[in-house]
Amino acid sequence: MIEETIRTDIAVLGGGLAGICAAIGAARQGRKVVLAQNRPVLGGNSSSEVRVWVCGATAHGIHLFARETGIMGELFVENQFRNPEGNPYYWDLLLLEKVQAEQNITLLLNTDVTEVDADGPADARVIRSVTGWMSGSERRITLEAPTFIDCTGDGLVGHLAGAGYMTGREPRAQFGESWAPEVPDQNMLGSTILFYSKDVGEPSKFVRPAFAIDVAAAGIPEHRVIRQDMKGCAFWWIEWGGELDVVHDNEQIRDELQAVCYGMWDHIKNSGEFDAENLSLEWVGSVPGKREYRRFVGEHVLTQQDVLEQTEFEDRIGFGGWSIDLHPSGGVYATEPGSKHWHPDGNYHLPLRMLFSKNVSNMWMAGRNISASHVAFGSTRVMATCALLGEAAGIGAALAQQLDVTPSALAGEHVTELRRAMVRADASVLGVENDDPADLALRAEVRASSTKTTLASTQSAGTVPLVDDLGLVLPVDPVLDGIDVLVDAESATTLRATLHATSAPQNYLPAAEVAEVSAAVERGRSWVHLPLAWEPETAQNGFIVLHANRELAVHRGTWVEPGTVTMIHRELPDKERYTEQWRAWKETLHGSGICFRASSPTDAFRPEQVRGGYARPYGGPNMWVSGQAGEDPQPWIELSWAEPVQIGSVEVIFDDDVNEDLINLHHHRTEAEVMPTLVQDARVEVKVDGGWREVARIEGNRQRRWIADLGELPVQRLRVVTQGAAASREARLVALRAITA
Repeated sequence: MIEETIRTDIAVLGGGLAGICAAIGAARQGRKVVLAQNRPVLGGNSSSEVRVWVCGATAHGIHLFARETGIMGELFVENQFRNPEGNPYYWDLLLLEKVQAEQNITLLLNTDVTEVDADGPADARVIRSVTGWMSGSERRITLEAPTFIDCTGDGLVGHLAGAGYMTGREPRAQFGESWAPEVPDQNMLGSTILFYSKDVGEPSKFVRPAFAIDVAAAGIPEHRVIRQDMKGCAFWWIEWGGELDVVHDNEQIRDELQAVCYGMWDHIKNSGEFDAENLSLEWVGSVPGKREYRRFVGEHVLTQQDVLEQTEFEDRIGFGGWSIDLHPSGGVYATEPGSKHWHPDGNYHLPLRMLFSKNVSNMWMAGRNISASHVAFGSTRVMATCALLGEAAGIGAALAQQLDVTPSALAGEHVTELRRAMVRADASVLGVENDDPADLALRAEVRASSTKTTLASTQSAGTVPLVDDLGLVLPVDPVLDGIDVLVDAESATTLRATLHATSAPQNYLPAAEVAEVSAAVERGRSWVHLPLAWEPETAQNGFIVLHANRELAVHRGTWVEPGTVTMIHRELPDKERYTEQWRAWKETLHGSGICFRASSPTDAFRPEQVRGGYARPYGGPNMWVSGQAGEDPQPWIELSWAEPVQIGSVEVIFDDDVNEDLINLHHHRTEAEVMPTLVQDARVEVKVDGGWREVARIEGNRQRRWIADLGELPVQRLRVVTQGAAASREARLVALRAITA
């Protein structure tokens, strides 16, 4: 046996997505990091050992322009290219390579941290070191660091350090949450084990083990959907243990869940109800995927109200969007639906103060052990949200060290530095503008070779009957002066339309009505003019509703104009038990939209959009878009200064279409391996002696963010020249930053 001690700046404990992103986030800030993971692979519940889908703020397409950026965004986009089949082992490989690429990270796999040395009074504890055992290597490793980040999921490190925490369900009176129980209890979300099957091309038998649950006798098929083509996370509802101690009873829970899995497979194979003769069981999990256990108490406890009312925190460092998703404590045996959902109107904000312990001064946390009520945790627990919180904890911990301030001070008097660090990292934040003085682009003049000034999709790909209300969201910048819609009419009729504002810049639902018009429509095909007019005080999105008329059909387009989306209004089903969870408006015609043309020109895509501002859609698309490729085959955008400036690096953020809902193991499949809106080839040029000189180039790009190191280059004029996108009709840049040397 070897006894060893490793000293580091930050120790990250737990190698799920939260821990991975915390370690990378801190390492990219220049900190030395040790990442300790108790399993042989990274990824936690998303790994090949458990195989849960990585879901996040898009909520499977409920929220628009909501996909995460930052480290989680990098993973989504790269996995889309490398892993089009959703292979769990390729996902493992991507996570491992992502961590190994960071020179500041020391990775310790198979290292289970079970000892914590902490001291101090109960309200001011300090962690001095943690110790873990590396199985298979007989190494007992002690980690000493000034800062620790607990990403263990179960929160064992914080518990051993004396950090305050909550478990179970808080009473309604504690936080005033309508979905909390009147009386507190220790019930929580249960654990899950999944299984995979495959068609082997010939008959394959299955002999039921004696311990398998008779799922028909247990009544499971009466209350859950079962099909022979389901596999993996489609069986998310194979859940149990919510009425037990999810950690201490983990072995019992595992045995029960495996018994259910084998019983389910026996039902599919041998009941005679399914066409499953050629199916064979390919994989059954042996590690329960836990949903909930300890939730540490931070300076702020996120609540139901924060989620649903979209509280705008000053120290916001990320956003969520998954519904408040609560499950019956009986799990797979419950007779009620396997989940109930309450969606906010759009993405909601997450504060830094939920990521550090209130009573352990040097402990941060991220993942499913953050400071949230049981109800709010029903939303934040999904892994893409855990990941972005991990990145925020890593950046926050590193920045607090650099500034030599407490986490509380970072969230308070140093919140400006925090915001700038998050924006610079392209983290998933909403409504935080780039005002970083290190970005010399903020002082530059901007011009471009061309700019898109129209909003129009005029080529028809067929028609859609107007049997339900349809919505068109589009940027109003600076004005909307009417819109034309292409329709077919069975007979002469009237098209009624209303124009609405949205309730928040990140929301894509109709709110206050601005205007209403009705337009006569002749029989046959025609462009119908709707004189909807609006000049808002500030640029923002408008929501146009085309009200249902069974005499009409609207034409769907062949592309989606940037910054626009088409919605459909759905009526509440008669059998829907939880009215709160129903979202009437949902995106439709994804990738095509409807045929329309706005009457007035738009400034939404002007070159100045790349300078400062927001780096994702927020009240508008917030990007420069060039003219069409046929008019401008090599678009460029230029920064210029009155006097030469010293530039150390150029940071370019391309448009990777955050409205495309990606997922690691493909709950649904996005066909494009590279996001079609991305610029594939680009170069940075500087003006020298009257001519342009290339100083950096990227080819075959498939990522959103490109950093070009220029050393210490004196520059007065700089431009980015693009050379084509994967399938886009124009070049798109979200941000162009010139960072001082």
